[in-house]
Order: sequence, then structure tokens, then C-alpha cells
Amino acid sequence: MTARLNVVTGATGLLGSHLAEQLVACGERVRALVRPSSDTTFLRQLGVELAVGDLTEPNSLRRAIEGADVVYHCAARVGDWGPWRVFQREIIDATANLLDACRTAGVGRVLHVSSIIAYGHPHIRPEKFTEDESLGQNLWVWDYYCQAKVRAEELCRQYPGDLTIVRPSWIYGPRDRTSLPRVLTALMAGRVGILGKGDNLLNIVYAGDVAEGAIRAANHPRAKGQAYNLASEGEIRQQDFLDLLSDMVGRPRIRWHFPYWMAFGGGFLSELVGRIIRLRRPPHMTRYAVALIGRSTRFSIAKARTQLDWQPRVGVREGLQRTLDWYNTTQQAGGSSNDGGENPSLALPAGSGRPSA
Repeated sequence: MTARLNVVTGATGLLGSHLAEQLVACGERVRALVRPSSDTTFLRQLGVELAVGDLTEPNSLRRAIEGADVVYHCAARVGDWGPWRVFQREIIDATANLLDACRTAGVGRVLHVSSIIAYGHPHIRPEKFTEDESLGQNLWVWDYYCQAKVRAEELCRQYPGDLTIVRPSWIYGPRDRTSLPRVLTALMAGRVGILGKGDNLLNIVYAGDVAEGAIRAANHPRAKGQAYNLASEGEIRQQDFLDLLSDMVGRPRIRWHFPYWMAFGGGFLSELVGRIIRLRRPPHMTRYAVALIGRSTRFSIAKARTQLDWQPRVGVREGLQRTLDWYNTTQQAGGSSNDGGENPSLALPAGSGRPSA
């Protein structure tokens, strides 16, 4: 094991857990900032050092990052639902607190995990979107996640030390408890249709690939002060993705189509009703979820490929197989996962996770 110390926030989450796993596999020292209530089983199995604290409590951060060579900031509020104060506290304030602590401690490099959502909603055009794209384009009403991510990046730009930003696209993989479970739950309930023609390319990328790209970005001298898209440039169409996923979980392939504009409008109405009745959980349909599946957006990874020698390696079929295998293992364990965190609220049929003949 090397003397280098890597501190990871959000290590019980999807990307953070893959980062910790890869860093340990490389023989690096890893310390994870975890809340007192976090399930740290998976991290303890890896041999990760645990520092109990909270990004919203600045005094708890000094001890967590003491002696750190690299700090990977993966923790953030993820999703498109909730009041602004939650996004302010868990993305903007959390980032500000961590950067203050890193500046005081003289951390060697900070790797900030942003998102392609920071670009907002650029108008579709033939060429791919590069890192030079303006942030926060064409914001929607209640677009709190995007606004908070933009503000967090602005704070990072003001940081006086060495800092690199990565912007992943739609991440999935083992220990995914947010995005793919949402799709699977809707699929199992028969609430999924093909949006539009279904020929749009998805920017879905495996968590392990993003973790590898983040590690490369955090250690490359040329990456200081830079931002990188860590995404798929469009490997699979919406129709093919839903066909593959349906086959893997033993559901009939989806044949009915729904106009994109109608689904988007339905998402807005669902959000409006949800806001009025103060719904705590996300509505079944939101504009963000509709755009995630139905909108064709392609982000260039030329900069990451050229400067970091990075590109996605795990294909969608293999990545989905690994993810569903993990869900099934969790389910067979009686709802107690060895990988830490909350269990995915899915009820997959027996034998799912293997493509049908």
C-alpha cells in the first residue's frame, strides 16, 4: 500500500463506492467521510478507513481530510425532486464547506464530481457538446438540481488550489439505488412506453468507467483547472435499451409509443400537482425522467480521450448484467446488502438478470 491518502465523500453511494473499490485495488490508502447513519459494510470489507462526519457540519470535515493528497467530492443531492433549501444545503453549502476545509488543510488536489446536467438543456444540434459549452442553458422552472450544480461549479472555479471537475452523464451499475431502479420499477409496473420514435441515443455510462476517469483526472498534471465530460457518446438507442432491459428481467418488449412532447407536458403537470400537495417522493413522471430516456443528447469525450487516455470500456449489455446480478444477490440475501447503503426497492422476478433465449 502506498503512502498517498485519498479521501472520498459519498463513498456509500454509486460512484463513490466504485471509486473507493478501484483505489483500494490499486494499493492506495482510502478514507471515506460517512454519516453516523450510513451503512458502511461494503467499505469496511474493502478495508477503507472511516471518518464520521457530515458535509453540512464544517467542524467535522477537518479531521476527515487531514493529511489528504487527493479529495474526491462525490457526495451530493441526486435527483430532480425536493425543495430548493435541500439542494442549497446538500450541494452548494456542502461543496463550499468542503472546499474551505481543503484550502485550510492544503490538500494536494480536489476532484469535484459535477454532472452534464450543469449544462442545462442545450438545444439539440448535429455536433456533440464539448466542455466549452455554457452552463445553465434554458433552465426550467423548479430546475433546482441543475441550478445547484452550476453554483457548485462556480465555487470550484474560485478555489485557489489544484482542482479538477468531471461531468458524468447517466451513471448506472452495481449499488445504483436511484436512476436505474426508477426505470426498472416503472417497467415492472407497466408504466414505460417508447418516447417518440425511440431512435435517440442514450448517454448511459457504467459507474466503474466513470470512477476510472475520475482517478485519471485527479492524478494527471495536465488536468489541473480542467473540466472533463465522462460520458457515453451514444452507444445504444432508447428502443434497443428498453428491449434489452425487458429481455433481461423477463418482461414483454414494449411496443406502444408516446409522443415526447406529451410525456414532457405530463411530467410538468405531475410536478405541478406534486408541488401543490407537497409530495415528498418524486412523482411517477417528471420532466427530468422523460428527458433522460427520450431526449437525444450527445456529449463529446474527445478531451478526456486525448488528455486522459480515457473512454468507456464496459458495454451496456455487460453493465446491465452486472447491475441486475447485484440486485438479485441483494434480493436473495433477504434485503440486506453487503454493499452498503439502502436496498433498491425492486421486486424482480426469479431468474431475472439473464437475457431470454
